[in-house]
This record gives sequence, structure tokens and C-alpha cells, in this order.
Amino acid sequence: MKKVMKGITRILPAYGVFPLIFSFVFNCLVYSGSRMIAGGWYHHNIETGVDRSLPFVPQFLVIYFGCYLFWAVNYILIARQERRSVYQFFTGDFISRCICLGFFLAYPTTNTRPLIADGGLWNQAALWLYSIDAADNLFPSIHCLVSWFCYLGIRGRKEIPVWYQRVSMVIAVLVFASTLLTKQHVIVDVAGGILLAELCFFIGRKTQLYRIYEKLGSRIEKKILKITEG
Repeated sequence: MKKVMKGITRILPAYGVFPLIFSFVFNCLVYSGSRMIAGGWYHHNIETGVDRSLPFVPQFLVIYFGCYLFWAVNYILIARQERRSVYQFFTGDFISRCICLGFFLAYPTTNTRPLIADGGLWNQAALWLYSIDAADNLFPSIHCLVSWFCYLGIRGRKEIPVWYQRVSMVIAVLVFASTLLTKQHVIVDVAGGILLAELCFFIGRKTQLYRIYEKLGSRIEKKILKITEG
């Protein structure tokens, strides 16, 4: 345990370890837990005519799956910021998942997936995705929410090169497109994810709620320091 913690704290400050790990764990709990609870409930289809007119482009699965690396890199960059910024960001991140959970349970949504021919590498990849990820937990899109958070968290940061900030914005937009062109989400899901990220990021930065999260995190930080220094 000591070696593991020392390795982690070479990458992250001790105060950034808990918020980062908890963000991942809580995200998984929200997504999987809501599916376990509401999986059999009636789901509303909120796709529009524009959604139905968009083509199915399975090649965008490269971006849809590749964004997990983007999330990991940017969330680590964010967790390396000064203490106040870290807790402000992850407070907004936590609030966003609580709101997502509320929507997933109060207003479950679904969409119409295309009929895919059983042949070809890209078609097989799409069929595999559909087999492991049911058409639920769609509004708001967590894919879009997290991708936009990845941009918001580094936007305007002096220690982050401007070119990477711009690349992050472009990647986030490509993720938005990938959710639509792989028929994983509809336009309203994308818009909901972006707006929710903006709202919760604002709450984290402009209120004192982050102090509650910081108080809990500080206790865990002391235990981490005790392990690494013991």
C-alpha cells in the first residue's frame, strides 16, 4: 500500500487523490446503479426528426471509446491544480452526477438504434457496444458531460498550453458528434450534458459548497500522507 500511494503521489498532490478516485467510483455507481433500479421502467424516446436523419457512422466509435483516455489525462491535469481549484471542480463534478442520477430515475430515456448487418469490423464493434450498453441512461449524456468538464477544467489555466486547451475543446466537440453518429445519444442528450457541465462548474466555482467536500477530503488526505510518510 505504501509503495502504491507513493507512486500515486508522485503524479498527484495528496489532496487530489481522493477527489479523482471518488469521481470515477461515484460515476460508475450512478450509471450502473440507476440502470439496476430503473432498467425495467418505462423509457421515453425524445429523439427528433433531425436525430433520425443523421447517418450511422460506426467509424466514430474510435472517438467514442478513445475519449476515455482523454478523460483520464485531463482529470489528472485538473487534480494537479491548487487545492481550492481541485475541490471546486470536483464539487461541481459530484453535483452533476447527483443531477444525472435524478434524471435517470425520474425521467428514463431511450432511443431507436439502427439495424446493423452482421458483418464488417465496424459493424461488429457497434454490435458489441450495443450488447454491453443498453439504450438507457441517455439524458443527460455523461459522455458529453465529462468531455465538456475536461475542457472547462483546464480552460484559461496558465500552466496548460493554449494549444492543448484548444485541442481539448475540439476533442470534446468530436465526442459530441460521436455520440450522435454512433446512435448512442440524441441531440437533446448532448445539449443537456453540455449545459449541466456549465451549470455545475459554475456552482463549484462560485459557491462555498466546495468547502464541505474539502473538509471530508482533508481527512483522507491526512491518512494518505501518514501512509506515504510512515
